[in-house]
Amino acid sequence: MEGLEGKKATGTLRHTQGPQMARSEQRTANCERLILIMAGGAGTRFWPASREEKPKQFLDILGTGKSLLRQTYERSTKLVSSDRIFIVTNVVYADRVQEELPELKAEQIFLEPSRNNTAPSIAYATLKLQTKYPDAVCLVAPSDHIISDEDAFVDIVQMAMSYADSHDALLTLGISPTRPDTGYGYVKYNREHSDDGVFPVVQFMEKPTLDTAKEFLASGNYLWNSGMFIWSLKSVLEAFDQHARGITDILRKGNDVYFTKHEAQFLQTHYPETEKISIDYAILERAKNVHVIPASFGWSDLGTWLSLYDHLPADKEGNITIHDPVVLDNCKGTLVHTTDGKLVVASGLQDFIIVCENDVVLIFPKDREQEVKAIRGKLKSPGLEKFL
Repeated sequence: MEGLEGKKATGTLRHTQGPQMARSEQRTANCERLILIMAGGAGTRFWPASREEKPKQFLDILGTGKSLLRQTYERSTKLVSSDRIFIVTNVVYADRVQEELPELKAEQIFLEPSRNNTAPSIAYATLKLQTKYPDAVCLVAPSDHIISDEDAFVDIVQMAMSYADSHDALLTLGISPTRPDTGYGYVKYNREHSDDGVFPVVQFMEKPTLDTAKEFLASGNYLWNSGMFIWSLKSVLEAFDQHARGITDILRKGNDVYFTKHEAQFLQTHYPETEKISIDYAILERAKNVHVIPASFGWSDLGTWLSLYDHLPADKEGNITIHDPVVLDNCKGTLVHTTDGKLVVASGLQDFIIVCENDVVLIFPKDREQEVKAIRGKLKSPGLEKFL
């Protein structure tokens, strides 16, 4: 997951939950159901299409006519009404979110003044939501994922929300792996202990080597970490208080000003004080009530150009073109993404990525595409920052 970048994973964490989690006090049967869409990421591995001013969640990366954020929102309306969908994003993207989702009121768009990773982001949004919906269950979903089987997705989220409504559980959706992918994090789970299709998590593992990924796939005990979570607001805040109390201690000071004109000033002063840490490290690798639901609904986190290539149908030579015009001669296994009607002509290439933007052309071997983020980092020098 992108939220884990910048901090080394040890891969040694464990959960020793038994076969059946403890039942919490039964909540209201018809509790509020909310969706929180996280749309503040920079999408650095999708450069040069994704830029700091317009990261990938605001792009029509698939050539469908709709941005990834728009697709996520429309998928969410199959689960809840539009007034129960909330966006958390960086303050610099406020106008872009409103342009993409004009159906939403300004109060449904939560604005972070700084990028402090996913744990503070989720804690802030959860505390704010709890002031209006204290007994709600919430799906937390990234804004830049692809889901091709939306009916299957809706079914499994509805089941997960029902489970979270009556259990003190932090649920994650784990994707059944189809290949030994080294670009995803993994969740190890206890397949011997199912509670209506919900399994205790044993361990979170960061992106493995290819050999390790092959072992994970062969064992059958690992799922891809989707980065989608379902829990009651009460349960996740209890987990924050137990494992990352420093974050909630700071942000609870704003309980009286959330949804008021004083909120922005409170956040400007206090939000940057929170620890910069992902939800995985802060909560999920420490809590003992984390469970996973194995799922399969045509998912991709679309983290890199290679993940986009793997998701889209190729021609008989294994080539994929997004937008026209493109002319390929004697090319195989190559992805071409062009914009603004620029013609791309390539010959004799095999397994390459070509991205043609208005001011940048990227030509990169597919087997090295994980290095795009590092290459982008080299542009932070005088005269080149404008290309970021």
